Amino acid sequence: MAGPVSSLGYVNTERKFLKHIRDNVHGNILLEPIFLSFMDTEQFQRLRDLKQLGLSYMVYPGAVHSRFEHSLGVYWLAGKAIDAIKKYQGQELGIEHTDVLTVKLAGLLHDVGHGPFSHTFERGFLPLVLQGSTWSHEEMSVKMIDHIVDQHKIDLDSELLKKVKEMITSSPGHSSQREKRFLYDIVANGRNGIDVDKFDYIVRDSRACGLGCNFQHERCLFLYSRLMETMHVVDDEICYRANDYLTVHKLFATRADLHQTVYTHAKVKAIELMVIDALVKANPFLQITSLIHQPSEFWKLDDSILKTIESSSQQELKESRDLIQRIRRRDLYQYCNEFSVPKERLDHFRSITPQDIVCSQTNGANLKEEDVVVSYVKIDLTRGRANPLGSVNFFKEYGSKEKFRIPNDCISHLLPAYCEDVIVRVYSREREQVEAVSNAFENYQLKTFGRKKQVHDTPEKKKRPKYFPSL
Repeated sequence: MAGPVSSLGYVNTERKFLKHIRDNVHGNILLEPIFLSFMDTEQFQRLRDLKQLGLSYMVYPGAVHSRFEHSLGVYWLAGKAIDAIKKYQGQELGIEHTDVLTVKLAGLLHDVGHGPFSHTFERGFLPLVLQGSTWSHEEMSVKMIDHIVDQHKIDLDSELLKKVKEMITSSPGHSSQREKRFLYDIVANGRNGIDVDKFDYIVRDSRACGLGCNFQHERCLFLYSRLMETMHVVDDEICYRANDYLTVHKLFATRADLHQTVYTHAKVKAIELMVIDALVKANPFLQITSLIHQPSEFWKLDDSILKTIESSSQQELKESRDLIQRIRRRDLYQYCNEFSVPKERLDHFRSITPQDIVCSQTNGANLKEEDVVVSYVKIDLTRGRANPLGSVNFFKEYGSKEKFRIPNDCISHLLPAYCEDVIVRVYSREREQVEAVSNAFENYQLKTFGRKKQVHDTPEKKKRPKYFPSL
């Protein structure tokens, strides 16, 4: 144990018990004994072996930062946020030491239940092998916290621990009757999506991927520091100054830009699709899904599962092993083309299947369904098609007791009128089939829309590949 922790949440803050960690985004991060008691466990240290951006590092070489770093960053920003509120409104809101402790602990542990490869595991792999899967890393984080406390005999007040877990799974429906509801807006904000989790990953991911060099990084730092400096609690909710509404919108727009540029990059998605196929083929032999319900087993699952498959000589893993070796050799599923679903069709748009593409092939192409992969990418400003500012409350000046929403007709006309894009992408599993898949995809668009919706044609050099692998 790194230092004494009582069931009342008291921690010994003598300097000899404190630990400094140098973070490349936030500088020196200070950890008290209660946080070290969680951090210095094998379950939390596992986060070092989970890349924050999953497989993005195979396209953006700098994106090798881990969930461990991100969790420390969220812990630090959660502390900064609650300290800022306490400084100006602490007495008015009745903020106590245990409130500070709870918020910071929720920040530290919010991702402790994350699976391998970022969200690919729970949104891509699990739904294919567990029909109707509702597994989420938030719920696993809650289970993992209980497991850590029990296994390592951490003496922590049960009510405080309950609040920590509620903050991680926070949503408007869950938190409407809670005391000091504003505390639940800090780490995982179910009301409007503005939280320190986003503040950290937007800055950290932009820096790691080298987007816009220093400008993008500095812009992200400005966005979150500006909002943290001006946040003010009105009617038990964290609100923002009305004249900062453009800063709020830029936060959401920067997140959407990261999704478009990095998280859903066409080649990143190609690699993710191959990893999903490899895991699906390996699951009957490795029984991966048997690990996802028990924290005592789940913590052993991390990104190294690919190396486990790749280095195995078991015949049952040959198909999975071959797929991973294709990734290593850059023999990837080939991105053929894409189009954005028209706005007027989004409400009733029927999912496109590989069968739809195969049925649209030209004579003699001889495509089969297993040759084609259809991928959907949804990019929004965190509230689907709705303007994210519509769920954010603002105040006019400090000391105000009134909060309000800013109507759409009062905001800048330069902001987008539509806030969601759904993109249909088609991939070929083999290079030799790119031309056939691309032509079939074009034919599908002509039959469905009367014209091609894709912005440009698939390049001829892609349709007729040489011997050189793609970069």
